[in-house]
Amino acid sequence: MSRSGLDERARARRGGGGPTSRPMRPVMRVAVRLAAFDLRRYVVGALLWLPVHVIPLAGGLVLQRVLDQISGHQDATLRATLWWCAAFVAVELVRGVVIVVAWTYGVYWWTAAATLLRANVLRSVLTARGPAAARLPHSSGEAVARLRDDVADTVDFTDESVSLMGTTLFAAAALPIMAAVDPVITLVLVLPMVAVGVLSRTMRRAVARLHRRARRLGAGVTAYVGELFGGVLALKTAGAEAAALERLRAQNRRRRDAAVRDRMATDLLDAATTATVELSVGLVLLLAAPAMRGGGFTVGDLALFTSYIGWLTALPRSIGTALYRLPQAAVATERLTALMAPHEDTGALVRGTDVWLRDDPPPAPPQPRHAPPAPSQPRHAPPAPLQPRHGDPLRVLEARGLTVGGRLHGVDLRIERGSFTVVTGAVGAGKSTLVRALLGLLPLDAGTISWNGVPVADPGTFLVPGRTAYAGQVPRLFSATLRENLLLGLPASDDDARRALELAVFERDLAAMPDGLGTVVGPRGVRLSGGQVQRVTAARALVRDPDLLVVDDLSSALDVETERLLWERIAGRGPGTVLVVSHRQAALERADQVIVLDRGRVAGRGRLPELLESCPEMRRLWHAELIAEAEEQAGD
Repeated sequence: MSRSGLDERARARRGGGGPTSRPMRPVMRVAVRLAAFDLRRYVVGALLWLPVHVIPLAGGLVLQRVLDQISGHQDATLRATLWWCAAFVAVELVRGVVIVVAWTYGVYWWTAAATLLRANVLRSVLTARGPAAARLPHSSGEAVARLRDDVADTVDFTDESVSLMGTTLFAAAALPIMAAVDPVITLVLVLPMVAVGVLSRTMRRAVARLHRRARRLGAGVTAYVGELFGGVLALKTAGAEAAALERLRAQNRRRRDAAVRDRMATDLLDAATTATVELSVGLVLLLAAPAMRGGGFTVGDLALFTSYIGWLTALPRSIGTALYRLPQAAVATERLTALMAPHEDTGALVRGTDVWLRDDPPPAPPQPRHAPPAPSQPRHAPPAPLQPRHGDPLRVLEARGLTVGGRLHGVDLRIERGSFTVVTGAVGAGKSTLVRALLGLLPLDAGTISWNGVPVADPGTFLVPGRTAYAGQVPRLFSATLRENLLLGLPASDDDARRALELAVFERDLAAMPDGLGTVVGPRGVRLSGGQVQRVTAARALVRDPDLLVVDDLSSALDVETERLLWERIAGRGPGTVLVVSHRQAALERADQVIVLDRGRVAGRGRLPELLESCPEMRRLWHAELIAEAEEQAGD
């Protein structure tokens, strides 16, 4: 299913129903909770910003008094006039100081709100029950775009409420003052503002549609740029530089066109609002002229009206901004919620208040090595399904009828403590799908998993270190030290790390590194060879001392002798129970149990000699592997 299809299912699951079915309710819920999560900062920031909008009331009244005195409509001395001028300057200075203070303080709430959204999304992806793969975007660039741009859209919409409150308060005070001077001019002044509100509401759906497309295409460009940097060597060796750049240009053209349309929609609303400012000024001047000739409208009144017009038009501006930010924020909330677990709704986006802006957060309590991370759940979510007891060591792990959409069909698996099990098969047979489904990294269409005979309702939060440790088919290292890549926050010593590296046949490599465990491996381990990356990945799983070690085709870059030594050490001194995906001779010969997959189904099960007698698929795979390893040794 496509990513858009998954997003549609996510909307339906959370009650959104689609892009036009009550789309604003979730974003309003998020906005209210964002304002309330750090209520002190939000309220103080609002109280600082409100005077910025209210102080011009005093400025207009002072300006009216000054110009009436200068024009002779009121009697006054030069000294009194100068004092009124000084009062006008003082009002503007006070407003300037308040703006600086409000900006300085307001950034804390904005940053805290954005941090809260990002932290809750990451917490759900990393710890919530259920497989995360089904809800992750198709690329890391898309995920970064959501955590950057969609979070900003959501927080900006909430922040806009302060401006809306301030401009509304100004209008509520200014309009009675102006109506007392001339009610007809005041009424005419309000009508264009109403027109802007109607136009903004009419364009809401178009703004949402254009904004959604611009965000999607922008994230696609970000993702592709990341892939270009990661695949420079492959592009150069294939001579595909020109084709890659042309594809980037094409994606950029689509992104640019979508961004221009998105910007045009919002600029149209801004232009309409700006036009009301000019129209309002023109109407005031047109209606004020005859009133001034009749003596009922003074120069000071004109100054008061023109002074207030600019601030009054901030109200339709704020309304217009809020109305076009509302569909944008609805799109952003929808995209962020799609990253959350199936049992979580939009409320989980704004759960908790644990954000530290000035001081360091308190140290996290050390987590027991044999307990899984606590799953993330919303406050009113149904309780998590029952799992086997945390302290129950592995005796037998059993899977029945595992089925994963078109890739795996009714596979049974039984792993007893102390066994060495190998899953093998041709490319595309479903080997990696099997182990990933077993560990809860992929959603099951059918099948059950049990630990010591007790059903495991959510493998993704139960089969974790230290019950199981997983070394994946594609090694993932970070641009950090070797020690950090091994431990990833695990409270283990350097001796534990060195022991794991020795089990992974890495001790000689470590001795050759001047900085030892402090060696920085570079992005994705680029400073290491392919075989070193694979062995470091194996050591990262081994240092967690699991009951069950799961290894997915990790020895493909190793020479025959290193691979033989790796399996010998893991089987003899490592975890007591091992599940391996491999087609290599050294692993197959050591296996207590070999499971042969063919197009997602079990084609054979047993020890290697038995399968070579009874399973044609195993014989074919075995002969092909013998030829491949002989050619590999001859090449060396």
